[in-house]
Amino acid sequence: MNEFSKALGVSASALQAQATRLRHLSENISNADTPGYRRKLVAFETAARDGTANVSVGRVRLDRSELARHFDPSHPLADETGHYSGSNVKLMIEIADAREAQRSYEANLKMFDQTRQMSSSLLELLRK
Repeated sequence: MNEFSKALGVSASALQAQATRLRHLSENISNADTPGYRRKLVAFETAARDGTANVSVGRVRLDRSELARHFDPSHPLADETGHYSGSNVKLMIEIADAREAQRSYEANLKMFDQTRQMSSSLLELLRK
């Protein structure tokens, strides 16, 4: 496997990992008002193959922090005190994480494109 293929593989694995992270972040944002919803956390792992360190998504975990308590006696999930458990999603954190993941995705896409351009430039030089 040549060095260009290795670089493309690393970049592609990072793109896939960030896409998975963005998917889970968007699920968290869309369920921010769902009672009892726990935020999903994505962890990355590196796997060494062929002398390169590819990125992969580890197990998706649920955030075990305390759920928000809301007072609304008319809510169908309210207990005898009139409280129910909301979600533990904080929108500002999720939006900041989504921006970080998006920028990381864009950087890896740029690296993938630059590697592809260098590879095709090398092939053009070798043809001459």
